[in-house]
Amino acid sequence: MFDEIRKSIQWGQETLTLETGKVARQADGSVIATLGETSVMANVTYAREPKPGQDFFPLTVHYQEKYYAAGKIPGGFFKREARPTEKETLTSRLIDRPVRPLFAKGFKNEVLVMCTVLSHDLVNDPDIVAMIAASAALTISGVPFMGPIGAARVGFANGEYVLNPEVQDMDNLKGNPDQRLDLVVAGTRDAVMMVESEAYELTEEEMLGAVKFGHEQMQPVIDLIVELAEAAAKEPFDFQSPDYSELYARVKSLGETDMRAAYAIKDKGERRDAIEAAQVKVREGLTEDELSNPNLGSAMKKLESGILRGDIIRGGTRIDGRDTKTVRPIDTEVGILPRTHGSALFTRGETQALCVTTLGTGDDEQIIDALHGNFRSNFLLHYNFPPYSVGEVGRVGSPGRREIGHGKLAWRALQAVLPTATDFPYTIRLVSEITESNGSSSMATVCGSSLAMMDAGVPLKAPVAGVAMGLILEDEANWAVLTDILGDEDHLGDMDFKVAGTEKGITSLQMDIKVQGITPEIMEKALAQAKDGRMHILGEMAKALSEGRREFSAHAPRIETMTIPTDKIREVIGSGGKVIREIVETSGAKVDINDDGTIKIASANADSIKKAYEMIHSIVAEPEEGKIYTGKVVKLVDFGAFVNFFGKRDGLVHVSQIAGKRLNHPNELLKEGQPRGQRPAERPGPGQRRRRGTAPCRVRAARSRLRAGVRGGGGGGALGRPHSSRRRS
Repeated sequence: MFDEIRKSIQWGQETLTLETGKVARQADGSVIATLGETSVMANVTYAREPKPGQDFFPLTVHYQEKYYAAGKIPGGFFKREARPTEKETLTSRLIDRPVRPLFAKGFKNEVLVMCTVLSHDLVNDPDIVAMIAASAALTISGVPFMGPIGAARVGFANGEYVLNPEVQDMDNLKGNPDQRLDLVVAGTRDAVMMVESEAYELTEEEMLGAVKFGHEQMQPVIDLIVELAEAAAKEPFDFQSPDYSELYARVKSLGETDMRAAYAIKDKGERRDAIEAAQVKVREGLTEDELSNPNLGSAMKKLESGILRGDIIRGGTRIDGRDTKTVRPIDTEVGILPRTHGSALFTRGETQALCVTTLGTGDDEQIIDALHGNFRSNFLLHYNFPPYSVGEVGRVGSPGRREIGHGKLAWRALQAVLPTATDFPYTIRLVSEITESNGSSSMATVCGSSLAMMDAGVPLKAPVAGVAMGLILEDEANWAVLTDILGDEDHLGDMDFKVAGTEKGITSLQMDIKVQGITPEIMEKALAQAKDGRMHILGEMAKALSEGRREFSAHAPRIETMTIPTDKIREVIGSGGKVIREIVETSGAKVDINDDGTIKIASANADSIKKAYEMIHSIVAEPEEGKIYTGKVVKLVDFGAFVNFFGKRDGLVHVSQIAGKRLNHPNELLKEGQPRGQRPAERPGPGQRRRRGTAPCRVRAARSRLRAGVRGGGGGGALGRPHSSRRRS
C-alpha cells in the first residue's frame, strides 16, 4: 500500500533518519525527519500558476509544536494549540530565511511549508530537525528549489565546539558558565546561508570558528537529503526564469537619469518622493502591453539596484555620502521620561528608538508553557514598529513575525550582561518604540535598551552596542561590506549581518543573505568591520551614561531579600494564606516566597518594606537569651504581665521587674492592650519611673527552665508560649 523510502546516518551522538511515502501522500513533498526520538513532519505544497498581477514570491512557512509530542496537555483554560507561541514564530522565521533565496529567480507561485513536531525526546531541539525536514521535503517536491540546505546547532563549552547540544544546556545558557554559545547555522554544500546566535562575549575568531564548524558538520546531512531525493524526488516543475531584458532596457532608457538624480538626494523622505516621481514618469512612457507585464516591478527594482550597487562597487560614496566603514551620526539621551523607571532615546541617522525599562517583582515574571516544560523568565524585551516610523499608514494590531524576531534578537544581545537573580532580584521589562526607521532598528533597540537599563540602575556587566552590516556582491572579485546600512541598502543589497556585543566580545550574531551563500572571507571581513563600528558606537553611548546609576527612580520598587528555614514557610503563609495576606495588607508591601525559603519584599516605600520584614522576622526568628524585647501587654495577673513580644510568642514580666519600686498589682502601671513602646526600655535609674507602655522581657534562664514556667524575683519569665497561654494564669 505504501511506497516507503527511508535513509539514515549517524550524526553526532544520534541517528538521523529521513522517511517519505507513507504519510501525507497528497502533499507535493512530505518528509518525516527523526533525530534521536524527536520527530518533525514537513509538508510542502505549491501552486502551479502565479496569481495574476503578483510581483512578489509568496512563500509561507509554518512551524507547529503539538503538545502531545512531549506527552503534555497545553496549559491555561483553552486546552488546545491556538495562536503561535514565540518559539513557533521564531522557528518559522529560522526555516524561511535560508530557503527563500534558493528558489529559482522569478518564481512567483505560492509555496506553503508546514512543519509539525510529532515527538520530542526532551534532548534534541526540534527546530534543527524541522529545518532538515523542510529542506528534504522541498528537494523532493519538484518545486524549483536550488537546495538542499543543511542545518546544525553549535555550542561552545570549555573551549571546544559542540554539535547539537541538549535542550537543557541551551535553555539556561546564562546559568551555565561553561556553555557560552547557542548558534544555529544553515547553508548549502558550498556556502553559509543563515546564522542566528546567543553568545557570551565570544571573540570574532571564536564566532567565525563556530560558523565554520557548523557548516562542516552539516555536510553529511546534505548528502543524506540528496540520497533521499535520488530515490524519491518527483519530476521537477517546468519553470523557466522569465526574460524581461527588453522591458528592462525600456525602463532604463526612460528612467535612469531621474532615478540616478533621486538616489543622489541624502534625505530619506525627499529621496523617496523623487524615486516615486521617477517611477511615475517611467510608467507614463510605457505602452499598455508593457504596463501589464508581470515583470515590470522586477525591472523597476533592477534599475534602482543597479544604480545604488554600481556606485558603491566602483568606489563611490553611498547614497547618504558616507564611505563603506563610517557610522551615521549618533545622539543619545537618558532619563527623558519622568515617571518611568529608566528611559533612553537613541538616534543614529534617521533611525531612532525610544527605550523604556520597567522594574518589577517576582509576580511579574513571565511563565512560559514550553513543549519541554514550564519555566519562568525575569527578563522581557518587546519591540514595536509602528507605521509612522517610516512615514506610512497601515493597520496596527498584535505583533507580527518581524516584531517578535527583532525583539528576540535584541533580547539575546542583552542577556549576556544581565546581573544574576541573586544579585538583582528584579523582573526587568524593556519596551522599544521605534519612532524613526531607516535601517537597523533592531540594533538601535540594543543600544537604547542598554542605556535605559543603566538609567534604571540595573548593574549591567558592561554596556552593549549593535551594528548592522551590508554586502554588495557582484562576483567573487567585486564586493563591498557596508557598515551601518540604510533601509535602501538592506532592500537592494545582498546581506543583512547584525552583530551586537560589548568591548570584550560578541553577544549576538544574526545573518540573512539574498544570494546563494557567502564565503568565509566575506564573513571574516564583516566581523572585523563590525567590531570597529561597535567600538565607535560604545564610545558615543558612554557620553550619555557609561555605567548603571547608583540610585533607583523614586517610582521604582525596592526589593529586600531575606532567607528563612524551609520549615518556617508554612508559618509565614498561614492557614489558607491568612498570615501572608495580613502581612501584605498591614505593611503595604508585595511579598514573594520561593520554595527554597527566599523571600522578596518589594515596595516603593522603604517603611513598608521595613514593616513587612519585621513582621516576617518576628514569625520565623527564635528568641535569644539575654536580649531585651519590647511588646504589647496582653494579660495582667497578680504576679506580673504577659507580653506579646515575638510574633505569636508571649513572655512573662514579673511584677518585681515592672517598676523600680514595689507594686501591689501590675495594673498600677500597665493595662491590657497597651501598645508596644518605641524602643526596648532600659532599667530605670534612681528616682526614675519606667515609661508606661514598655514592657521589656529579659531572658536569663535556659530554655528548658523557661518552658517549665520558672518564675521568681530574679526576673525570669515564660518564653515561647503561644497565644493560648493568655487564658492561663
